[in-house]
Amino acid sequence: MAREEILVVDDEAAIRAALRLAFRRENINVTEAADGREALELLRQRHFDLVILDVMMEEVGGYQALQTMRARGDLTPVMMLSGKSDEMDQVLGLGYGADSYLTKPFHISVLIQTAKALIRRSRVYSHAGERELRLGPFRVDTLRMECLKNERPLSFTARELSLFRFFMENAGRVFTKEQLYRQVWDEAVVDDNTITVYVKRIRDKIEEDPKNPRYLKTVRGIGYRFDMEEEGDG
Repeated sequence: MAREEILVVDDEAAIRAALRLAFRRENINVTEAADGREALELLRQRHFDLVILDVMMEEVGGYQALQTMRARGDLTPVMMLSGKSDEMDQVLGLGYGADSYLTKPFHISVLIQTAKALIRRSRVYSHAGERELRLGPFRVDTLRMECLKNERPLSFTARELSLFRFFMENAGRVFTKEQLYRQVWDEAVVDDNTITVYVKRIRDKIEEDPKNPRYLKTVRGIGYRFDMEEEGDG
């Protein structure tokens, strides 16, 4: 199997060098970019398995680069790095389509394991086989990596699609936030806020009334369930 390719985007040369050395020990290739503009050009030219993207950069910042990627239809997994630990900054990054968000300072070992999990999860869903998932008005095309409702495409990010697909494959079952995080994020450390953000974003796209969901329901005190029943308990 070919070695994984990661694009590290940070305006601090010391951080890029540290990550390059750490990933080299894991037999993972690293390409460096000093700002979002350089990163976007590299993404036009080559395929990467993961982008590690700093938020604060002088030229094109991380949020702007991420928005441009998603607008292009580029679903490469993205891990955001930021010195900002405020919850709203994390929500903003996830809202723009990031798959993970780490705050500085971070432990290299945690970053590496998170990166590996993102790459592994992306490859599983990219090579899942020639089949479709159908449930009620929804259809997931696992080859094109797209979801449709009543044959109209829904604008999902890669991680949103992974989570929605998991719900469809397990319709009727109740999952805690911890179970969802382990199954879809493939990480041991559970971030309740991340699950909440993604569930809200999916509801905004699949529900006629997201505040009174018909499909993706909250089971109070436990977690979430996806089904086709008429009445939602929100």
